[in-house]
Parts: sequence; C-alpha cells; structure tokens
Amino acid sequence: MEKKLLNLLTALCFISLPFLFKGTKMRENLLILFSKGVVATLVDAYVVGTKRVEYPVRPFPKIFKTNIIYDILFFPILSVIWVKISYNDHFGKILLKSLIFSVPMSIGQWFMEKNTRLFKWNKWSPFHTFASVNFTLFTIRGFVGLLKLFDKFKGKQNVTE
Repeated sequence: MEKKLLNLLTALCFISLPFLFKGTKMRENLLILFSKGVVATLVDAYVVGTKRVEYPVRPFPKIFKTNIIYDILFFPILSVIWVKISYNDHFGKILLKSLIFSVPMSIGQWFMEKNTRLFKWNKWSPFHTFASVNFTLFTIRGFVGLLKLFDKFKGKQNVTE
C-alpha cells in the first residue's frame, strides 16, 4: 500500500508541474521550487540524522535516508502554490494562508504515521511538523520578498540610466 501511495503522490506531482509553471513568473517559481527542495532536504536530513523521524518505505532506500519525493517534489510544489496565493498579501494574510498548508499537513502526517509505514516518529509530533512546515514556508516567502526587492531596485536603476 505504501508504494502505491508514493507512486500516486509522484504522479500527482508530475501532473501538476505544467500547470504551476505557466505564466509570467516562471523564473521565480523555479527558484521557489529548487530553493524549497534544498531547504526541505537539509531540514529533513537533520531530522532523520538525529533519529527523530524515519522513513521505512521510501524510494531508493540504499541511497537516501529521507523521502526524496516529499523533499524534492511534493513540498516544493506546495510552496510554489502557497507563494502564488500569498504573493501580494500583507503579513497577517500570509500568516493565515500558511495555516491552510501547515495544519492539514500536520494532521495528514499524523494520520499517515498512525496508519501507514511511510513515517515513523521517534522524537516527533504533529506540532514539530507544524513548526517545520511554517519555518520552511516563511523562509521561502522571505526569499521571494527579497527577490521582489531586488527586482524593484533593479527596475529603479534601469529607469535612471
């Protein structure tokens, strides 16, 4: 059952990619996808390395101790969606919209940990998931804010030249 769930998640991720990267902000969306993949992989490597979480069923278990589908596809794609829906919002709305992603993810991981072999929590809880999801979402959102500032600054420089 776990392999089927991972295959379904992988298929859904690949199906969603073309829809996420059409439009004018392709460069920014690719930066979000890749930077979120790096951040998620680093956080997950630390969590797995300290034996807080294990992934008994995962792709390429002899190579990776983390679940690369989650780290490199699923979570980065959700981050692209989150940045898209919160792109022009102020901090209060961004905070509320982060709950749309972090609360269901925390509950979903808790459910999956209890009912599948996809996760094994040793020193972990839904609150840890909630905190790590929000940390990584806001890290990437801060990165996007920085990109927006650079673009604005670059635009002002081009006008004065």
